[in-house]
Amino acid sequence: MKTRLFILLPIGIFAISTASIFIKFCEAPALIIATYRMVLASLMLMPFACYKKKWKGWERNEIGWFLFSGLFLSLHFAFWIASLQYTSVASSVVLVTTHPIFVGIGGWIFLKERPGLNLVFGIGLSILGSGLIGYGDMTLSKEALMGDGLALLGAMAASGYLLIGRKMRKDQNLFSYIFPVYSMSGLILILLSIIFQKSFFGYSSSTYFYLFLLALVPQLIGHTTFNWALKYLPATVVAITILGEPIGSTLLAYFILGEGLTIWKVLGGISIFAGILIALKKEALRL
Repeated sequence: MKTRLFILLPIGIFAISTASIFIKFCEAPALIIATYRMVLASLMLMPFACYKKKWKGWERNEIGWFLFSGLFLSLHFAFWIASLQYTSVASSVVLVTTHPIFVGIGGWIFLKERPGLNLVFGIGLSILGSGLIGYGDMTLSKEALMGDGLALLGAMAASGYLLIGRKMRKDQNLFSYIFPVYSMSGLILILLSIIFQKSFFGYSSSTYFYLFLLALVPQLIGHTTFNWALKYLPATVVAITILGEPIGSTLLAYFILGEGLTIWKVLGGISIFAGILIALKKEALRL
């Protein structure tokens, strides 16, 4: 299991790191981007859902948890994708990945997962690194400040999604959890798009292409990898592992979008990576 975690988690980090790049290339409103991401991901999973003979964990008393998980996931994407329209990739991804703070508190209160000293130290290093990466971008403009706020709201929503996932994945297999959650998230986003009168059609072919990649790579590969890990790791550890996303996203933004790579981002990336290693080696892999 340790070997699988060490192999699959870096793949998941790289996969979710591509999300901000694909979003930047999409010429569509944030709600529409989020909606297509979740609806397309659900449709890709549907053939497996039709093939599945027996589902575990579809009791009536668990439907509410599926709904809340899907709600938190939809709000996470709606807020975070909107933030990318106002601020840089580095600032947005750095702030949205501050969710270990909220997950750690929530996991302690609701799941009784009291963090050890090394996990706290790992979180501290990772949060420090996130702050260093975003330092140079935080004062870009008034619009950037709005983007920062939206990214923080996305972080709060993500923490609820991860905590519920940890609770549900203890007793369920991966597929019987992600399909209803992704589907409910897609349905909620469709409803929100209709309420806010966002058009589902009329975008460029390149936008639809990047929407497809967004559903395939960061969602089906990235998020599914972390949902798989929630069965074996505390939610706080999974959350801190996702803090590797700012490193990947910042590097991709530098090479693809031409966003600057400063000394703060380099130092921040090193700090985040060190925090992840400490958290995983000392805490996560006591399996």
